[in-house]
Amino acid sequence: MVNYVILVLKGIAMGAANVIPGVSGGTMALITGIFERLINAIKAFDLKAIKLLGSIKLKEFAQKTDLAFLVAVFAGIFIAIITLARLFDYLFTNYPVYIWAYFFGLVLASVFFVGKTITKWTLSVVLTFIIGSAVAIAISVLNPAKENSSMLYLVLCGVVAMCSMILPGLSGSFVLILMGNYQLVMIHSVNNMDLQILIPVGIGAVAGILAFSHILSWVFKKYRNQTISLLTGFILGSVSILWPWQRVIYLKDEAGELIFKKGEAIVMKYERFIPDQFNSEVIIAIFIAFGGILSIWAIEKLASEKSS
Repeated sequence: MVNYVILVLKGIAMGAANVIPGVSGGTMALITGIFERLINAIKAFDLKAIKLLGSIKLKEFAQKTDLAFLVAVFAGIFIAIITLARLFDYLFTNYPVYIWAYFFGLVLASVFFVGKTITKWTLSVVLTFIIGSAVAIAISVLNPAKENSSMLYLVLCGVVAMCSMILPGLSGSFVLILMGNYQLVMIHSVNNMDLQILIPVGIGAVAGILAFSHILSWVFKKYRNQTISLLTGFILGSVSILWPWQRVIYLKDEAGELIFKKGEAIVMKYERFIPDQFNSEVIIAIFIAFGGILSIWAIEKLASEKSS
């Protein structure tokens, strides 16, 4: 029972990370030591698993798919998304600098703790690290698309967001921002339980994660160090997304007036800046960033003690 409670808590950490733009649930899975097991468990949902389920061989089905593990982790993810969506909406509205600072420190520390699991640094490992960093930086400077509530686009959002959610260093929430549907999917639909939005996104998420898990599992087993270095690069490159001091640039028309959609201004991009005053807000933000670093250190320490 204690093991399952711990797995639920790890799932909550993944779910909380997935709600935040720029933080990856996959990073939490990697740091807490459940990433490879998670990918292999998801990958186990194949034709053989379907046949076992169809034959009502529930025990064999549960063993093949590591079902108890998946239920515990996804229960934690579900709990986090449902309970934290409103909290993070409030925090981003009222204390944006502080919450960005916390996750900036958290993700920055992740670079070290994930990177140190690489057993041997070779030229290919260094190159994949550089490529991962470059890709994440390139993604971070893209401008968000416009909101789109069509069913096919929502399914595509589910596919892309879920694949990036389980990939350390690439944030599913940030990808949704780039696709223009973060507010619609992660805030509006979750807080209002809008099934017209949630169902197509869910369909895409399930299809995406089942297909992507096979690819990721094969690559992880065959090229483990290169894969971890690529993911570490993703994490490092994504740190800039979480810079605490950033202002929202809204889309305007030719006359310089804000363009609204459904009563809300459309986000065009986020502009990062260095604060010009070393005031109390900056000092508090720095301490909160160190709190994020300490959080990752504590999570990693607990995970290593548990595995030992």
